[in-house]
Amino acid sequence: MGEAIQEFDREKLFITTKVKWVNLRYKDVIAAAKRSLKRLRIRFVDLYLIHTPNSAIPIEETMRAMDYLVDNGLTRFIGVSNFSVKQIQEAQQNSKNKIVANQMEYNLLVRNEGMHTQDMQSKIIPYCQKNRIIVISYRPLAKGELAKPGIELLDELAEKYGKTQAQMALNWLISKPSIIAIPKAAKIEHVKENVGAVGWRLSAEDMHRLDYDFPSTGHIER
Repeated sequence: MGEAIQEFDREKLFITTKVKWVNLRYKDVIAAAKRSLKRLRIRFVDLYLIHTPNSAIPIEETMRAMDYLVDNGLTRFIGVSNFSVKQIQEAQQNSKNKIVANQMEYNLLVRNEGMHTQDMQSKIIPYCQKNRIIVISYRPLAKGELAKPGIELLDELAEKYGKTQAQMALNWLISKPSIIAIPKAAKIEHVKENVGAVGWRLSAEDMHRLDYDFPSTGHIER
């Protein structure tokens, strides 16, 4: 990645990386961030996330390190991943900088019970929306399950809109307030397909159908 971005204007890129749950001690957070910057060959990242909570390390210690990164220009913004409402609140209470994002598993199939989080749709997303925290949806296509034919309602709407199943699933996500998606793209064709999810909107009626009539399940196994 560090090599790939060298040809681009850094100011036009938004770069995000994370710190692992095992590195949440004060000195470890800072050291991990500096290692990432060295590998990326840049002076700062735009967003630095805590990958997942670690109950063995006080959040106060971790957030003090995250504040250090902002204060010293190593990241512009800070956020969390896989945090519950209570954990977000604890992070907010122990940071002088705004928590701008919470990254978690969320898609048409996985609504309220993810691999690392619970109550996404019922509690976490409403809290984030109310507090202007961006929800970053990972596995927005449920590891490819939403990118292929076979789910009747998705197939019906894909045909109606002249879009692919993946584009329908992504558009459903990004049409919601304060939610963005980070779909995997292993091929150029995937990138082009993902781009086709923007620039149009589902009707209110079809959003309602996907919200309430779609067969959601639990988390997607690795």
